[in-house]
Amino acid sequence: MNNTKTFLAQLSAIYPETRLLLKRAELAAYESDALTGFRKRPVAVVIPETESEVIDTVRLCHENGVPFVARGSGTSLSGGSMPVEDGIVIALNRLNRIKKLDPDQRIAVVEPGVVNLHISNAAAAHNLYYAPDPSSQSVCTIGGNIAFNSGGAHCLKYGMTSNHILALKVVLADGTVTSFGSESHSGIVDGPDLIGMFVGSEGLFGIALEITVKLLPIPERFRTVLAAYSSLEAAGDAVSAVVSSGLLPGAMEIMDALAIKAAEASVDAGYPKEAAALLIVELDGEEQQVEAEFELLKNFIADSGASEIRAAETDEERLLIWKGRKSAFSAVGRISPDYLVQDGVVPRRLLGQALAEIESLSRQYDIPVANVFHAGDGNLHPLILYDGRIDGALEKAESLAGEILKVCIRMGGSITGEHGVGMEKRSYMPDMFSKGDMNAMQRVRLAMDPKSISNPGKMFPGAEAPALGMSGPHPLEKKGIISRE
Repeated sequence: MNNTKTFLAQLSAIYPETRLLLKRAELAAYESDALTGFRKRPVAVVIPETESEVIDTVRLCHENGVPFVARGSGTSLSGGSMPVEDGIVIALNRLNRIKKLDPDQRIAVVEPGVVNLHISNAAAAHNLYYAPDPSSQSVCTIGGNIAFNSGGAHCLKYGMTSNHILALKVVLADGTVTSFGSESHSGIVDGPDLIGMFVGSEGLFGIALEITVKLLPIPERFRTVLAAYSSLEAAGDAVSAVVSSGLLPGAMEIMDALAIKAAEASVDAGYPKEAAALLIVELDGEEQQVEAEFELLKNFIADSGASEIRAAETDEERLLIWKGRKSAFSAVGRISPDYLVQDGVVPRRLLGQALAEIESLSRQYDIPVANVFHAGDGNLHPLILYDGRIDGALEKAESLAGEILKVCIRMGGSITGEHGVGMEKRSYMPDMFSKGDMNAMQRVRLAMDPKSISNPGKMFPGAEAPALGMSGPHPLEKKGIISRE
C-alpha cells in the first residue's frame, strides 16, 4: 500500500483508537474466517458503529485505492471473509440494531451485524420468524448471509436468503450509496433485479448497510421423523423417493456414521449409534395438513428400507434431534484436529450415486469423510478430516475436496450451494463456467467496483482483472439504474 501512514492517519480521523486496530495481537483474530487453512494479516481493522462511518471508510478506500473486506462473525467456510494483501477489514458486528419490526407488514429492517437468530427471537412475540436457518444461525450475521446467499436446513421448502430479502440499502465499492427493492412483499421495482445480483455476490460489489427481510408466520404444527439406514446410499435414495412422492417437507437432512459419532460426543442427541446414516425429515404447516402428510411420510420411510424409525413426540425431542444436526460441523472437531467443509450440489435424483462416489474417493485417498448435508436440495456438505500437523496432509485433503467438486460438476450440479466460492473454490470456476461467462461476470463486477478494491482475489481465479479506471458518475448511475444519495 502506498502512503500507508497517510491512509491510517485518515482512518484515525474517523475512528477512535479503541476502534482502529493496528497491533499484531489485535489483528490476529481477523486473519482468517472459519476456513482456517487460509490466512492473511490485514493492515488494519476498523470497527464502525454507524452507517456513516462505513460509508466514509469505503469512500476513503476508493480514493486511496486500498482494498477492503467486510466481515461479520467470520463464519464463512470458503475463505470469503479472509483479509486481502495490503487491505483493511471493516468489522460490522456493532451495526447490530433491528431498526424496525412491523408485524402487520411482516417485515423487519435490520443492520448487517444483526445475528440471524436474533431476528426470529425478536419476531416471536408476534408469532413470526425469519426462515433462513444456517447451522451457524446463533452467531452468523445477516450481512454475511447476504454475501453468500446462505440457506440452512429448511431451504428445501423456504428457499435461500435471496428469497427473503425485500430491499437493500448499500454502499458500493466506489462510495455510491443506493437502494434496491422496496418493502412490498414482492420486492419488485422497475428495472433489473439488483437484489438478486447483490445477494450472493460475496462482497465484490460493496457492503449492505440496511436490509429489509420478509417474516413468516411460525408454522402451526411440526412433525419430525428420524430414520436410520445401513448405508449412506440408501439414505440418499430415500430422499429421492420422498421428494418424488409429491411431499414437500420443510427440511430433509442426512448425517453419516462419522457425523453421528461427533454429534453424539458433543450433545448426546440420542441418535442410533450403529447406523451408517441418518435421515431427518421435518414437515411443517397447518395441523390438519401436516398430520395427513405425516401418515404418508411414515409409509414412504418404512418402504425405503430404514432399519429404525423414530417420530418426535414432544417439542423437546424435536429440538434435540435438530441440536445434534446443527452441532455436527463444530462437533467434528472432537474427532479430528482439522477438517475442510465442501458444499457442492448435485441433482436430487443422483444423491445416492454421489454419496457412493464420495465414499469411494474417501477410501482411495485414505482420508475419512464425514457427510452432513441438506439432502432435500442436493447440497452436499462432506467434511474432509485431516491433521494439519502432518506435512502434506492439508494438500492431500484439498485434492480430495477438488475431486468431490468435479463429481458435482460432472453430475450437472454446482461447486457451491451456500458457502460461496471465496478463496477455496475459485480455481474450479472455469470447470463450471465458460470463458465468456467468466468475462461477463467480471464486467458486472467492475461496473460496481471500478478499482477492484471490494474483497478482491475472491471468486475469480488468478489475479484480479485490471480496473477500468473510471471517474465521474458511477456507470449504473449514468444509465439511471441507481442514484447517488
